[in-house]
Amino acid sequence: MATDYDAPRKNEDDSESIEALKERVPDKGAGSGESEDSDNPSGFELPGADLSDLELDVVVLPPQEDEFTCVSCFLVKHRSQLDHEDAAGPICIDCAG
Repeated sequence: MATDYDAPRKNEDDSESIEALKERVPDKGAGSGESEDSDNPSGFELPGADLSDLELDVVVLPPQEDEFTCVSCFLVKHRSQLDHEDAAGPICIDCAG
């Protein structure tokens, strides 16, 4: 049997008014006592904040023996991803394909 999904549905429950439905469903924000910004509960800084006084410590490792830097994409990759070496240098599988 074919069903017309675009046709309006009518049930016995449709007789209930919108006001009655609103009374049954509690208001999300009422009585919670939280601030307006419920999406940001931990209070972290949003993008655009001034971070000029912070320092970033990064440990840079030298290239390992089993790694190479692709001359096409400039990414450091494992030797298993080496496709070939040409006059410019090593090329990875992703750039060769």
